[in-house]
Amino acid sequence: MRQGSLSLSWFVLFLALLSATAVAESATLTFKFKTITVAGAQSTAIYGVNNAGVMVGSYADSAGVQHGFSLSGGKVTTIDDPKGANTYCFAINKAGSIVGYYVTSKFVGHGFLYAKGKFSDVGPAGSKGSQAIGINDHGDINGNFGDAKFMSHGFLLKGGKYTTQDVPGASGTLGGGINNADLMTEEWIDSANNVESSLYNGKTYTKINIPGETDSYVSAVSNLGDIVYSWESAETYGGALRHGGKYYKFHVPKGDRTFGYGINDHNLIVGAYTDDNGVTSGFSATY
Repeated sequence: MRQGSLSLSWFVLFLALLSATAVAESATLTFKFKTITVAGAQSTAIYGVNNAGVMVGSYADSAGVQHGFSLSGGKVTTIDDPKGANTYCFAINKAGSIVGYYVTSKFVGHGFLYAKGKFSDVGPAGSKGSQAIGINDHGDINGNFGDAKFMSHGFLLKGGKYTTQDVPGASGTLGGGINNADLMTEEWIDSANNVESSLYNGKTYTKINIPGETDSYVSAVSNLGDIVYSWESAETYGGALRHGGKYYKFHVPKGDRTFGYGINDHNLIVGAYTDDNGVTSGFSATY
């Protein structure tokens, strides 16, 4: 679940449809979980991780303000875009460049790139809000934006040029993760108002929904082709991993709702979960 708002009404939604690919329960693949929290924060979520194990995410302070941050070697560094009232960091590449979005006092989201200590806005010209969700080691960025009619589209920013991504037949598309081969994950709304997931190679959109679930929310894709998700079915929320062509569902032990967000090439997943009291904490999991 992506937190925050672009003032696009369906951004609170997520994805699904049946797939012929086999599904497996987590018992067939071992996940070892670790809870991650920022000291003194009301809530913590981890959204991305690079191959060096540096994580990024957001936390809410005692006043409920959301701050972006990075976590490296146990050290938390707050990363707040000066233009925003709230900041969310979503992905980090090997060079330490971070993408995410900030939300203004008027509740409009704008994507950003934080590189070499400087912030720059990310989003096509004329957009009515944007989110930068994924960045690869080449600096290519996957994200989404709202047009003048507040319809949502995915985008790829590569070499300074924006390319719009729209899944055929979708009423809205949300760009997500991107790997070094420019394979991109896309969430989209179908004609039944369900959320579905696709993998886009620049030419073809391939459905990669979690079998049997009402909504599948695809997030990041590793350079090895592993993909992390969240899913929803009958008020149940969980995470999932697509590994070796199979789907493995997972839940944080003693957690209420689990959301999978980020992945690297060393079998490490990051995300967030809520406990029985509704408190959100981050997690990492090896598999």
